[in-house]
Amino acid sequence: MFATVFALAGCVAPETAPETAAPAVPAVARPQSAPVDPGALDQEARAMLAQAETDIQRARAKRALWAKAWESLVLARQAAATKDNAATVRHAKKASELAQLGLEQLAYPAVN
Repeated sequence: MFATVFALAGCVAPETAPETAAPAVPAVARPQSAPVDPGALDQEARAMLAQAETDIQRARAKRALWAKAWESLVLARQAAATKDNAATVRHAKKASELAQLGLEQLAYPAVN
């Protein structure tokens, strides 16, 4: 008897509230980004490359230069030679970060 009651109870669907239309959300106009100045990008890329060069020199002087930092600097130089500012900035940032990490690593004891 209980099986019949449970079987029938499973077939009954609860009443659902009538669907109401969701209020329309007004489209928000996105502000147009300012046009990108190629001269500013070129200047930023050159500044980032110069910073990476300095960071690599400091890490090399303290014998804390990582190979990946050097590879990133080489890639940044190649990108600068082809006037690819976005790649220059990306690789130069990575080279600087890795050079800084190499210098920070000097604070830890050497592992035997």
